[in-house]
Amino acid sequence: MRLLGFEISRAKAAVPATTVPSGWNWLNGGSSWWPVVREPFTGAWQRNQELRTESILTHSAVYACVTLIASDVAKVRLRLMQIDANDIWTETTSAAFSPVLKKPNRYQNRIRFFEQWIVSKLLFGNAYVLKERDNRGIVVSMYMLDPCRVRPLVAPDGSIYYQLYQDNLTGIEEAELAVPASEIIHDRMVALYHPLCGVSPLTACGLAAVQGLNIQNSSTALFGNGARPGGVLTAPGEINDETAKRLKDYFEANYSGSNVGRVAVLGDGLKYESMSVNAVDAQLIEQLKWSAETICSVFHVPPYMIGVGPAPTYNNIEALNQQYYSQCLQAQIESIELCLDEGLGLDQIPGKTYGTEFDLDDLLRMDTATKVKSVADSINAGFLKPNEARAKFDLEPVEGGDTPYLQQQNFSLAALNKRDQGADPFGTNKPPAGPPAASDGTQDPAAEDVAATAQLAAWELKRQLDLLAA
Repeated sequence: MRLLGFEISRAKAAVPATTVPSGWNWLNGGSSWWPVVREPFTGAWQRNQELRTESILTHSAVYACVTLIASDVAKVRLRLMQIDANDIWTETTSAAFSPVLKKPNRYQNRIRFFEQWIVSKLLFGNAYVLKERDNRGIVVSMYMLDPCRVRPLVAPDGSIYYQLYQDNLTGIEEAELAVPASEIIHDRMVALYHPLCGVSPLTACGLAAVQGLNIQNSSTALFGNGARPGGVLTAPGEINDETAKRLKDYFEANYSGSNVGRVAVLGDGLKYESMSVNAVDAQLIEQLKWSAETICSVFHVPPYMIGVGPAPTYNNIEALNQQYYSQCLQAQIESIELCLDEGLGLDQIPGKTYGTEFDLDDLLRMDTATKVKSVADSINAGFLKPNEARAKFDLEPVEGGDTPYLQQQNFSLAALNKRDQGADPFGTNKPPAGPPAASDGTQDPAAEDVAATAQLAAWELKRQLDLLAA
């Protein structure tokens, strides 16, 4: 059959006796791969204490970390690069690859596509991209797949396939469909248990998120009760069950819920005693902060970036962004670049070397003063051409700005070495030169006058400099 522009064979022999990587649960009669249910301990699922992704996402720190990483990666512009004749990577365009990098599919732009890529990877540990090819075999569209509707298959000979389930948005109309690994881009988190199964960070921070949610739920119930904890009514003597039930019903009906705060008159020696631990004794704020910091550490996000804890006292924004990039974003960005290079076949073009690269200038932005100083120093050192520096500020090129400049007093190492090889490198033993010799009358008189004047001026300047040096 033909799916999304490429032919797929459905012969039974094509996928012989495949197996599913172990470590995953199946629900809904095998129609969905469901790695979103995690058990913090054996039997938690049966006791309705399992960790579900949709519940963990309601924790503010989890949501903030996931959306921060996804949006930061997606906002960086993706460039198609090519190695030029000088073995330098330069940005280029290609009729075969540029369109799909700018518009991956019919319903997502570049930013939304990479946002979903990172979200799928962070929440489920895996991101699956289905390729659509034209008659030339060139990838013209890429579709992010629901990770709950994909499972990897391993044949006895070691070949890899992917079982896809019906997904109308991506054009998969079959109830089940097996495609070879060549038609899937599979990006995954660190595979702790199986090479084809990435492990989501939620595995490590799920309990911390649930703890934070339980604290918030308890706090909500407490403040819904007028910030008054529950308690007991005690009597000085023995009371029967009927009297106890009557007092309990009366107290709940008149002094709980919307009636909290009303004055209770207790007779016959009745006494109210609080049982629950209040927010101060339970260190509520400290517990919430600990759970949020634990979540940040698992996602490798500096806590201050999501509003947990104070920001660093120094104001070097570039250094802070560089730290965030190296410990959190770099692995995600380079993994996407490599997956696209291999998945689109950019490394298989005869006679050309293509590659994808995110423009990190969109991420690691410097403040204006630092950027101006950095560019000015680069020009003075001959590192940047003036027009290259102007382009960084979105300014048009100027005439003469396509040549790097360097000050005249700088000498190359080769020139200095040649000078040092002489018997008198610094010319300290040379006698002072006399005035220029007189002309022999064979040259043009006007030219002789000009040359003589220039030589005399040079000799006088050198004499004055020698006197000053002495």
